Amino acid sequence: MARSLWSGSLSFGLVNVPVVMVTAVRDLDLHFRQLHESDGAPIEVQRVCSKEDVEVPWDEITHAFELEDGGQVIVSDEELQAIEPRRTRTIEIESFVDLGEVDPVYYDHPYYLLPAGSDDGSARAYRLLVEVMARTQRAALGRFVMRAKEYLAIVRAEDQALMLSTMLFADEIRPTKDIENAAQKSHKPSAAQLKAAVAVIEELSGPWEPGEWKDRYRRRLQDVVARKRKGQTIKAPEPRETAPAEAPDLMAALEQTLAEMRG
Repeated sequence: MARSLWSGSLSFGLVNVPVVMVTAVRDLDLHFRQLHESDGAPIEVQRVCSKEDVEVPWDEITHAFELEDGGQVIVSDEELQAIEPRRTRTIEIESFVDLGEVDPVYYDHPYYLLPAGSDDGSARAYRLLVEVMARTQRAALGRFVMRAKEYLAIVRAEDQALMLSTMLFADEIRPTKDIENAAQKSHKPSAAQLKAAVAVIEELSGPWEPGEWKDRYRRRLQDVVARKRKGQTIKAPEPRETAPAEAPDLMAALEQTLAEMRG
C-alpha cells in the first residue's frame, strides 16, 4: 500500500472531510549508481568550498540570491524560516470551477486523497463529495502546505475517489509571445489544406486507451539489463547519417498521407 505523504482535512465552508494523501504515480524508471570504473567503488558527492578546496558541513552553508548585475544577496536560514507559510493540516477550498475550463498546462503532480478515520460520518462526507463533484463535473481549487511550501491545488473526482493535483501558477507558464516562432500569423492555411488536414486527423482519431501506450525506451533498457545479467555483450548499432528532408509540398503530403491511410 502506498505510504501516506500528508494527512489532514479537506475544508470548504463549515464542512471538514478528514483525508490522507498518497502519490498517484509510480516511479518505474531504472535507476543506476555511478561507479569508479577501475575498482567498481560507488561515487560520492561532497559539498566542497571552491576557494579552500575542503568539504563544508551543513551548518556552515548559507544561501545567496544572484542579481542581474552579478551581485549577491545573502539570505540566512532564520530569514527563510521567518517567511515560511503557516503550517496547517487543512486543504482550504476557495472556489469550485467547471473541470473542462482548466487548461491541462497548469497541472503539476497528481495525488489521491483517501478518506481518513474509521467513523461513518467521515466516510459519508467523503463519498458525498465524490458523488457531487462527479455529477456536476466541478473541481475544487484551494491551497495547502506540505513540507514548508504552500501549493495551489485542484481536487476532482476520479474513479470513485478524490484526486488532488498540485498546480502551476499563471506567471509560471511562459506565454507564446515570448517564444520565437510560436505564433505563425503570416502563414494562413488555405481552405483545401484545412480540409485535408482535418481528414487526416479524423482518420487518426480514436478513443483514449491509456493502457495501449507503453514506455518503449524502458522496455529496451530492461532488455539490456536482462541480457547483461546473463553475461551477454551489448553492441551499439552503427549510426546512420540521414540528410535532412526537404520541405514537402504541404498539400501533396496531406493527400498522399490520406490516400495511404485509406488504402
